Amino acid sequence: MNDPGRRLNKKGRKAMQLTRKEFDILVALAESKEACTQRKLEKLTGHSLGTINRVLKELAESGLVSNGAVTTSGINALEPYRARRAIFIAAGFGSRMVPITFNTPKPLVRVHGVRIIDRLIDACLDAGINEIFIIRGYLGELFDQLLYKYPMIKFVENPVYNEANNISSALVARYMLSNAYVFEADLLISNPKIIKKYHYTSDFLGIKKQRSDDWCTRVKDGIIVEEKLGGEGNDIWQMVGISYWNEADGHKLSQDIQDVYASPGGKERYWEQVPLVYRKEHYAVEICDCTDEDIVEIDTFNELKAIDKTYDI
Repeated sequence: MNDPGRRLNKKGRKAMQLTRKEFDILVALAESKEACTQRKLEKLTGHSLGTINRVLKELAESGLVSNGAVTTSGINALEPYRARRAIFIAAGFGSRMVPITFNTPKPLVRVHGVRIIDRLIDACLDAGINEIFIIRGYLGELFDQLLYKYPMIKFVENPVYNEANNISSALVARYMLSNAYVFEADLLISNPKIIKKYHYTSDFLGIKKQRSDDWCTRVKDGIIVEEKLGGEGNDIWQMVGISYWNEADGHKLSQDIQDVYASPGGKERYWEQVPLVYRKEHYAVEICDCTDEDIVEIDTFNELKAIDKTYDI
């Protein structure tokens, strides 16, 4: 895992970056709704009791923790790691979901009475992410209905959604990608806790698999080293269309997306191929674990019918 290894100084100034262990323990304390014993911190963070004891003392000396609780300085130290906005890529037609997508964009399809995108937006709001941007194209005006429930939403138009792959949606959103989640807007989420308030670095959600026929990544030491279609082995993670990009990587993406889009064949790329394939030397993206029970992508109308029997008529 990436760990710059720099610590805050003894007075807790923000100039220096948290180490990974400091970050993990501060987040666990900040998000816990009750007092955290060192045993509980061991379970939450995966760090040893010895490490937790030592790091807690260092955090206390820096003024970030007091009496086992995060101080205001501690919350301030976490601020650079906070997810600030969410970008939803929602411009496509959803051809494999016909006939329902003839009149309804796929993210607005209801599953058990709730629009698919609503669950994703609610998870963001629960994580304190209030800047919500939806990149729309096909039947874009129908997304206006979301404003009744979510007045904070801002729409960004993709004028070439029917001429290019989803990299065209990333292109129009390229200046908003720092400290930002990027979502495929048609994912059915059942566990909102997989959307995190704090991230140490850029990451991509994935489901550990021994074998996958879908798009997946090969992971080494927690870092994505390859994206490919199908794979098997102990280092394979099936991709979930949710990723987070820190401030530095977001700035790099703004240029790299534009460059790849303008390259030969660039309009046919998937947007995530920019950091994971075509400019992967610029990034070290971690894998973030989730499960099949947490989230599912409904690819076809038959899959929708299998999940929601009201469509099986």
